[in-house]
Amino acid sequence: LIEAGSLDRLPHLLPEAHSYVIISDSNVAEIHGKHLQHLIPRSHLLSFAAGEANKTREMWQRLTDEMLDHHIARDGCVIALGGGVTCDLAGFVAATYMRGVPVVQVPTSLLAMIDAAIGGKTGVDVPAGKNLVGAFHTPHTVVIDPLVLNTLPDDELSNGLAEAIKHGAIADRAYLEWIEESAGAIFERRVHTLESLIRRSVEIKSQFVEGDVREAGKRAALNFGHTIAHALESLSNFELQHGSAVGLGMMIEAEIGAVMGVTDEHATAAITGALHRARLPDSIVFDNGLPLIEATASDKKVRGGTVRYVLLESIGKIARTERGDWTWDVPDDVVSEALRQFSV
Repeated sequence: LIEAGSLDRLPHLLPEAHSYVIISDSNVAEIHGKHLQHLIPRSHLLSFAAGEANKTREMWQRLTDEMLDHHIARDGCVIALGGGVTCDLAGFVAATYMRGVPVVQVPTSLLAMIDAAIGGKTGVDVPAGKNLVGAFHTPHTVVIDPLVLNTLPDDELSNGLAEAIKHGAIADRAYLEWIEESAGAIFERRVHTLESLIRRSVEIKSQFVEGDVREAGKRAALNFGHTIAHALESLSNFELQHGSAVGLGMMIEAEIGAVMGVTDEHATAAITGALHRARLPDSIVFDNGLPLIEATASDKKVRGGTVRYVLLESIGKIARTERGDWTWDVPDDVVSEALRQFSV
């Protein structure tokens, strides 16, 4: 459900359950969590310190223990209220608690609305990398209220726009162009524009998820930009925002595709222009790309010891291998050559 004002109607949109557990980070718990707890009968509010650093197995353990302390049974329901970290963490709690209870995703950031809340991926980060421990757990309901973005800082709005740009890059050139043209209205929080943005991105993500929930085929296309992005995040100790990392990842992976002779040479420039309008970093400089290449080795998409990348054919179209695969084996020397385009 994508509708302004839907957050206040949440009690009427929930599945029947004996009790409800609202899981939220400390910031969102103060803004929306306590209000929802008051509105929803038989509900408990569990919060954790905000930030990617807390999306851990230790936090999963703490939250599940707290649910046990509240005597939540299999007829309970988890409400994931927050941004991408909350969607992933609370979703993983729901996927594993009592071997699985329903989860309702209520995303409060643009990134969560168009990405983390859609498709059922849940998980936590571990020292070896992001989201390496998790489960696929399709939400019972996703409730998206664009009005909550009024309290979202501009840099977090930019963070989410990176995923919208990705959707345009892999599936809809016209949508990517619309994002650039509509950037002003998006940052002004015009409700109609935000609803259009969210709806189109959800449509595109759903197209890739439907029929491939466990990422055995076309869903992998949604990882465009993410192999490099996850490496950048890891190297920064997760201080680099996800949207900034994805934006830079898309630039670099478009360049990798160009080196491979797969990607249209104008793709990098198109992505860079969109990132600029979204107020995201649109340039990066390496003095040595080896640490980045080494960091990609822990990515979930590694197969047979070779890192696999999603490559574009052109803006709006994913490149498929001769066998029809959605991801490509890319040797480290090709990545190194592409990184030289961004070297001092």
